[in-house]
Amino acid sequence: MLLVTGGAGFIGSNVVASLNEAGRTDVVVNDWLGSEAKWKNLAKREIADFVPPEDLAWWLDGRRLDAVIHMGANSDTTARDGDEVMESNFRLSLMLLDWCTRNRTPFIYASSAATYGNGEGGFVDDEDLAALRKLKPMNLYGWSKHLFDLALKGREARGEPLPPQWVGLKFFNVFGPNEYHKGEMASLVAKRFEDVKADRTVTLFKSHRDGIADGDQRRDFICVDDAVAVLRWFLDTPTVSGIFNVGTGEARSFRDLITAAFAALGKSARIEYIDMPLSIRDQYQYFTQASVEKLRRAGYNGGFTRLEDAVGRYVTGFLDRADRYR
Repeated sequence: MLLVTGGAGFIGSNVVASLNEAGRTDVVVNDWLGSEAKWKNLAKREIADFVPPEDLAWWLDGRRLDAVIHMGANSDTTARDGDEVMESNFRLSLMLLDWCTRNRTPFIYASSAATYGNGEGGFVDDEDLAALRKLKPMNLYGWSKHLFDLALKGREARGEPLPPQWVGLKFFNVFGPNEYHKGEMASLVAKRFEDVKADRTVTLFKSHRDGIADGDQRRDFICVDDAVAVLRWFLDTPTVSGIFNVGTGEARSFRDLITAAFAALGKSARIEYIDMPLSIRDQYQYFTQASVEKLRRAGYNGGFTRLEDAVGRYVTGFLDRADRYR
């Protein structure tokens, strides 16, 4: 069997869908469903078991698994409860790393581009400990992910045992179906779709940095299908381990993103710029762009979908339908 933690979440449920579509139904999901219709992310799926996080440790006892795909985390970049974030994002990851090491099981986990902080040092996925120690995440979420990357690489540097394959995936700005439960953490396309469809004005943040125009803050936006394809490649290539960026290698503006959403419905973009809240100005990233050379050198030769095409498929294939779920 395969275990997917966070398997009812955004990326996790798309991983489960991809595995089902490849003929695998021996998939175990570890997650909470809550009361926000998150169950719909799995409504079209076939799974072997569903394990709540509080039961995971005893459920794993004595099991044999083909791999652990660890997507579960508190992914709220504005989270303030440090104890909860450390329990969810750091200690649970260490427990799974220990289990996979003892049981010789491949371990693929979600790191994050948030570990790069404001990006002043670039976005190169150099996993050397000295390089990792120079990173300065700007929020609690990014810091918790960074701590786990450091802990794993520290074990490697000390010659301590690790799983037969271990892969950390530094996801950049992933968007696509099944993100609807994420609220303010959902992509801008999902959050503003109803405005786009109604031909209402969409607001974007003004720039508060010299040399950057309003709406020209840029991200490496990657559709969830492409992100899952990278993960599946690692699952099928057990000889490759390491920490890798998962992005397209091309930064695009929020203006481009929203313009593409309007265009998908045959509309001209209606955009207005508003001041960025003071509460997030000091931790706001103005630019992210994944270096994907390391991923290519490892042997991954899959392409990445152009932003306009990816947004168009998302809007017309999911957001503008009665059933938005994959």
